[in-house]
Amino acid sequence: MRSFIAMIMFLASYSSATAGDYTEVRDLNVSASDLEKLAVVAGAGTLNVIGVDGLSSVEVKATIVVPDSDADDGRKVIAKDLTLSLERDGEVAVLKAEFKNRFWGSYANARVDLEVRAPASLELEIEDGSGSLDVRNFAAEVRIDDGSGSIDVHNVGDLRIDDGSGSIDVGGATGDVYVNDGSGSITIEAVGGSVTIDDGSGGIRVSNVAKDLIILGDGSGGVSYSDVRGTVEEDG
Repeated sequence: MRSFIAMIMFLASYSSATAGDYTEVRDLNVSASDLEKLAVVAGAGTLNVIGVDGLSSVEVKATIVVPDSDADDGRKVIAKDLTLSLERDGEVAVLKAEFKNRFWGSYANARVDLEVRAPASLELEIEDGSGSLDVRNFAAEVRIDDGSGSIDVHNVGDLRIDDGSGSIDVGGATGDVYVNDGSGSITIEAVGGSVTIDDGSGGIRVSNVAKDLIILGDGSGGVSYSDVRGTVEEDG
């Protein structure tokens, strides 16, 4: 299937986020006509994705931060090591925003903070490295594969989260919710389907579930639940 870069708008500016940091802002935009899914692959940085009814495009504001760098060095690091693109591949819009892996050196903490607006009808698939993640207002399925950082999800359809570490807060899902979590607290409420949780460590709190609650494992941390209108199974 033919894939092509479709960045209608690509603007860049820079300023100093804090003393010694180089910051550059870019805006990317692609038509949402006939799209069914938005796929996001992100490295380090915050990620906020909001679904908007009737929106005709996918809109991205990317704030690129290279710590402890002047403008010349920051631009060199970005040109050499940053992948930032919004591509359309058939019915899928693919957003990529990540630096090459840096395990040491003065630019190891370079990041891209993303603000994304997309049609609320799209399916959403996210692969995220680190940093806080906030997803809101998508009527279709949402799938999240996250390394570390807090996750907040509100008002979605079906939801699946595979997470390494960090707190998880889910409020409002019309379908089923599945969470596989390494560590961190989990709070889930207002679910129209069933909730399944497989957790390594951290407290679990669940409320207002229309169907079943299934806890496959809870290594450590308390479990509390209320207003579960189906059956409750605890295997941990």
